[in-house]
Amino acid sequence: MLTLYGFGRVNSKVVGVTRDLRVLWALEELGVPYEVHGVDHPAGELRSETFLRMNPFAQVPVLDDEGFVLTESAAILLYLAEKTGRLIPTDFQGRAQVTRWCFAALSTVELPLSQILMIDLIGASDPTGAQRRPGLVKYAERVLGALEVWLEEREYLVGGEFTVADILMATVLREVRNAGVLEGFPKVSAYRDRCEARPAWLRTLDAYVKRLGAPEGSAR
Repeated sequence: MLTLYGFGRVNSKVVGVTRDLRVLWALEELGVPYEVHGVDHPAGELRSETFLRMNPFAQVPVLDDEGFVLTESAAILLYLAEKTGRLIPTDFQGRAQVTRWCFAALSTVELPLSQILMIDLIGASDPTGAQRRPGLVKYAERVLGALEVWLEEREYLVGGEFTVADILMATVLREVRNAGVLEGFPKVSAYRDRCEARPAWLRTLDAYVKRLGAPEGSAR
């Protein structure tokens, strides 16, 4: 049985953008048996000795596959895809392209988006946030513009099939879903909507909200 260590309690400001959602979505897409171990972040469980043995960075998600422990959301998604032979092409070069887009989602697209998210979450507590945000938006517009061109004739990132790279990219794009940053990028917005319309994502989000005890619709 696969065990995913994800959030059981977390600050309400980040409900809907936590990184355990990426793995939960993949597990639902794959339809493999799994259980969720909810970690109490406000109570400091991430800093417990037991958890730090699994992830010294004190972060979720963590996957435990019958004693094989893996951290980092992209690594976990690629592991699950390789293990099941699903959500990834069967040929070597196709798998390399999925890996490429996993890296692009996290190291290129998420870089400015995550900073915008943090500025918006922290608000006035960040004394330089208001000054830095316009520059980050311009940075985001540059990478989103490139993604817009890529998606002009593509339904998903790699060919016509939904892969783990799309899970990563769609969840990265969620980070600015209410920030107005995606305005002006209709292809990117339609792509995110297309990914989030998948039944597995809807099941994931509903179960996540219930586990956290968050208000219904708070993570949409």
